Amino acid sequence: MDFDPAAIESLNWLDDKQDSMLSLIVELCDINSGTYNLPGIEKVRDRLIEEFSTLGGELKVVDSQPWMTVDDQGHSEEGKSGPILHVTKWPDAETKVMLCIHMDTVYGADHHFQKCVTKDDGTVNGPGVIDAKGGVVVMLNAIRTLEASPLAGKVGWEVILNADEEIGSRGSDQFIRSRAPYCDAGLLFEPSLPDGTLVSWRKGSGNFAFIVRGKSAHTGRDFAKGRNALAALSRLCVEIDELNTDPDITFNVGRINGGGALNAVPDLAVGRVNVRVVDTDQQKMVQEKFAGLVEKYNELDGISVEMNGEFSSPPKPIDDGVRQMQSRIESCGQQLGMEIKWRGTGGASDGNRFAAAGLPNIDTLGPRGDHIHSDQEFLIPESLVPRAKLAALVLMSFGS
Repeated sequence: MDFDPAAIESLNWLDDKQDSMLSLIVELCDINSGTYNLPGIEKVRDRLIEEFSTLGGELKVVDSQPWMTVDDQGHSEEGKSGPILHVTKWPDAETKVMLCIHMDTVYGADHHFQKCVTKDDGTVNGPGVIDAKGGVVVMLNAIRTLEASPLAGKVGWEVILNADEEIGSRGSDQFIRSRAPYCDAGLLFEPSLPDGTLVSWRKGSGNFAFIVRGKSAHTGRDFAKGRNALAALSRLCVEIDELNTDPDITFNVGRINGGGALNAVPDLAVGRVNVRVVDTDQQKMVQEKFAGLVEKYNELDGISVEMNGEFSSPPKPIDDGVRQMQSRIESCGQQLGMEIKWRGTGGASDGNRFAAAGLPNIDTLGPRGDHIHSDQEFLIPESLVPRAKLAALVLMSFGS
């Protein structure tokens, strides 16, 4: 791949930007934006509007779609996600690239992990420093570099910053899929693996709720008249756990709710299960297995079972489009003196959704660090500028 020397020279703009990038990351991370903390999400969104408005594109705030969930009493209820920030520029360019990452974190407003701290080894420990507010800032600076280069205007770009990726993009999924046809490739800014390795393929992920109803009775007077929903659900969950015979497919019984007074037969129990699969054949097999179990337990005397859920993140395999993206990124890395390595993962991202909508993408262009989803999450600040340079050069490569 040939690179425009003037474009390569424009990457030097980033050389002294580590401190300003880190400062913005800390500012964003010190605002709690747990998925369900909608006021916090809006504060982060408003701050990012200030930053992304400087790029000169068309900026819109898009409402997320309401979504349905099941509460611990087995009732359906409507959920609400925070708004989506959508920015576009140069829509008439021959090639258009989608850039996406999320504003939300897994740390709720009542979580003890709320502020950033610089450790003795120079790393920064904080909520969302790499997952994914560090990715937001890397993305922002990559676009700024493109727009300051001779290739500005030759690459159209579109940004989606959603607010519910950590719960499967329940309210933003429809918008993500609707925008995929308008672009030729996708760059997503989830954190890279700790050593800088990028993710090649991802498993699909599905969340399912099993609502079991029985019949309540007094355990002393009328125990035989009762039908224990919690016991039936427990047996069902054991059968689901016993499906873990293939390392490529994981069934995790993550939560059970049910029961109350010890002298009453429980008439309601709700179990929640997460499943990870490598491909759509496995996804179909899981759905068939679950349907069979529901049918089996519905045949029990006095027991009824209802299942809710779906694979919200379809599997993301390596296909020809991904291979071409990998080759492009390897060439850009070579130009920058970076060795690009690849590895699959069981985790899911919005890259799964873009892939399902037909958009080839690479989704780990964020900074280096580790221990996401824990109070040990940390960022390696020295990775910020190199990752921004890599993403900027990839963007430029589409216009050269």
